[in-house]
Amino acid sequence: MMPSPFTLCIIVLVALAALGLPIGLSMMGASIFYLLLSGLDLGTAAEQLLNGLYNSYVLLAVPLFILAADLMNTGSLTDRLLKFCLVLVGRFRGGLGHVNVVANVIFAGMSGSAIADAVGIGRIIIGMMTREGRYPIAYAGAITASAAIIGPIIPPSIPMVVYALVSDASIGYLFLGGVIPGLLLGVAFMIMNSVIARRRNYPVEPPVPVREIPRVAVSAFPALMLPVVLLFGIYGGVMTPTEGAAAAAAYALLAATLIYRALSFKQLYSVLLSSAKATTSVGMLIGGAMVFNYVVTVENIPVSVQHFISGFHLSAVGYLLLINAILLALGCLLEGTTILLVVVPILIPTAKALGIDLVHFGVVVVLNIMIGLLTPPFGLLLFVVANMTKQPLLAIVREAVPFIVAAILVLAVLTFVPETVLWLPRMLGYKG
Repeated sequence: MMPSPFTLCIIVLVALAALGLPIGLSMMGASIFYLLLSGLDLGTAAEQLLNGLYNSYVLLAVPLFILAADLMNTGSLTDRLLKFCLVLVGRFRGGLGHVNVVANVIFAGMSGSAIADAVGIGRIIIGMMTREGRYPIAYAGAITASAAIIGPIIPPSIPMVVYALVSDASIGYLFLGGVIPGLLLGVAFMIMNSVIARRRNYPVEPPVPVREIPRVAVSAFPALMLPVVLLFGIYGGVMTPTEGAAAAAAYALLAATLIYRALSFKQLYSVLLSSAKATTSVGMLIGGAMVFNYVVTVENIPVSVQHFISGFHLSAVGYLLLINAILLALGCLLEGTTILLVVVPILIPTAKALGIDLVHFGVVVVLNIMIGLLTPPFGLLLFVVANMTKQPLLAIVREAVPFIVAAILVLAVLTFVPETVLWLPRMLGYKG
């Protein structure tokens, strides 16, 4: 019996990806193969690609947030933020671990990218933590990777922009929905760091002299103002989230060049080049997903999934628990943007049918995908940190396990208590 065109499409997709072709191009190739087998117009692939990329104003936010993060990493803003965090929490047991988490919470209000946070903060804080053998290198790497997942939960968030693209949920309310969960993650990681630090007797940093505090605070003030400008601009009705992304990039450029004078023309060129490369990579993935999602729609996969799941008579909470299990498993194997663009659109119709709020669903989905960045065998943050620290991947994974457990506990709270996500959006006018 001849396999269906969709089955052959999936086989081609997996084969192309296994041969090393980028997943975006693999999706495009497999989708064109499907159109050919089904006797559909091959030009539909180009039509879906162009319509998806050029008719979505929200997508402009992605390259702008990437640029803002790269500018902050290059323009000494990260150094000043870390010094400020050292003043705040460095004096407690395991202080540099706390500094790592708090710095990621603050940096999360600027970049929206877990990888950017891990690379930007990680290069400096790992050096601080491991100097003179104060912390094991693997532990410094593990807490850096774990704290970096806070970045895309607290606004702004590139994964939430992508989720808004596939769900039509409000980006502004998604951003607001991530504030409390992001802070909960930060608290959970700091508690876990405190427990480990006391058990292993990690050092206490000498307190910063009181006379130094105003100087450090003033030095960090322009960098600390970026999330304030961004969030007040968006929620004050002055700008859309996409315009906010442009404002964040412009502010980061002005702070790095005019205020801190830490960005040369050569460095600026390098930043623009690396941001363009990252944007191209994301754009190719989004383009491939647009074409593949057309195939999924033609095959009526979302409705089939909805009918299949309805046979189990799941409640809203039961469905969310099932989604958590599916996404945590997929996070071990697939890149997060691929899950958002290919898998999540199939799951959204059933969530709507069960009355699950799409803002709540979006934050739960994004947290699942962020945890996936920490889980082997393909947790991207693990590879990034292992490369930075030159430590075996297994050593990083072993030290990251307590933080993964803490993140899953926060995920459970969000799943069972939707108000942890929806309270703040509703306070500011959300009717969902």
